Amino acid sequence: MTLETLDHRAPSLFKQQASRTSQLALYSALALFLMVADARFKITTPVRAAVSAALAPVQWVVAQPVMAYQNASRYAEVQQQAVAREDAARKELVVMAQRAELADELIQENTHLRAMLELRERTVTPGQVAEVVYDSPDPYTRRVVIDKGQVDKIAPGSPVLDERGVIGQVTRIYPTRAEVTLLIDRDQAIPVFNPRTGARSVAYGDASSSRAGGLELRFMPSNADVQVGDLLTTSGVDGLYPQGLPVAKVVTVDRRADSAFTRIYCEPVGRVQGVRHVMVLQPLGRTEHPEAANMAAQVEAEKNDRAAKARSKKEKAAAEKAEKAAADKPEATAQPAKDPA
Repeated sequence: MTLETLDHRAPSLFKQQASRTSQLALYSALALFLMVADARFKITTPVRAAVSAALAPVQWVVAQPVMAYQNASRYAEVQQQAVAREDAARKELVVMAQRAELADELIQENTHLRAMLELRERTVTPGQVAEVVYDSPDPYTRRVVIDKGQVDKIAPGSPVLDERGVIGQVTRIYPTRAEVTLLIDRDQAIPVFNPRTGARSVAYGDASSSRAGGLELRFMPSNADVQVGDLLTTSGVDGLYPQGLPVAKVVTVDRRADSAFTRIYCEPVGRVQGVRHVMVLQPLGRTEHPEAANMAAQVEAEKNDRAAKARSKKEKAAAEKAEKAAADKPEATAQPAKDPA
């Protein structure tokens, strides 16, 4: 028999293991012993500390994905809350800004309306307050449209002014609207008066591109007494504007040696651009120059005076003639009475 044929396995006696019941009882007893020993003598505390120290890095590595997920979830939630709060704050800020802007606009409107009421009390000429609806769509003119028209008894040529001064004149009327031509329109002209010197002139809308938005005094002699800062008011000679309303201030006086006239540029006192509420006055309705009317009145008075004097002379002559006739009649009646004697 060769060595390869020999059975090297252990005999069946050594192959036998304890039964499962015996293993369960053994392990249960060992566990119970360990628990009692740990509770009484704390024999497993060093083992636990060593195992915990050995497993700490493993626990940290294993816990990192969970902690990363929790942190990411918390970050996303906090970011969403922050974005929601920011959106709510922005919306609230927009609402507050709108309210603040509306409040400022109402305050300005209230201030303008109070100024209009004060102006209405100071002005003898009757008028009414109107609101500017929109600007004229024609880009080559300076006109605005107001919300008062023919039904509100707005007349053509009515002066239009704000709380500072004259800004234009009503030039076209519709049933519920009216078109106002501003002073700075190139086709607009207004008679003005310089209270400092007593000189009268006519201010025209300046259509030049370099000085758009102003007025110009044309055909003023080179020696005219006009200074920068002079206030020009309405003269009232046109029969439409009341006398004494502020119109413009002189800003530039250009005297040239090669010209017989002085170029005088003025800036309107009223807000001709961006105005919202205006006062529309009734035109005076005069069709002749007030000085001409005064002269006509003087001529009429002189004529009436001469007529009265002529009438008095005629009456005096008639009275003298009647007295003379009355004196001659008794003499005629007394003469026939002497003849019979």
